[in-house]
Amino acid sequence: MSETRSVVDEFYRRLGSGAIDDVADLFADHIEWHIYGAEEIPWTGRRTTKEEAAEFFRTLPRHLQPVEFTVLRILVDGSDAVALGHMEQMVKATGKAFVSPFAFHFTVEGGKITRYVTFEDSLALARASQAD
Repeated sequence: MSETRSVVDEFYRRLGSGAIDDVADLFADHIEWHIYGAEEIPWTGRRTTKEEAAEFFRTLPRHLQPVEFTVLRILVDGSDAVALGHMEQMVKATGKAFVSPFAFHFTVEGGKITRYVTFEDSLALARASQAD
């Protein structure tokens, strides 16, 4: 198994087991991170450090309640991997469901994640985050 695949598998293992603080240990000190979405969504945007990644994983549960998260396939090409799947989250502030397919792009170098970019239905997320 490739180093890239091993690191991505470990990322999802730690995330699934709730070992949030341990997830951040998989990131390099300096990273290229981007979660596309509306500016009013507090967890979207760019991050550039391992510490910012750790903060993301600690704060996201304050905003979203997981309902379903399924990785359907992980494609690996050298140091890059893309995880494809489907998720449903409940936005805690509104009680609305956010349902979306996803693609998460990882780059792994030297056993650490150096790039993490998410692709999800950001319009559905913005709508689920709006109060009626």
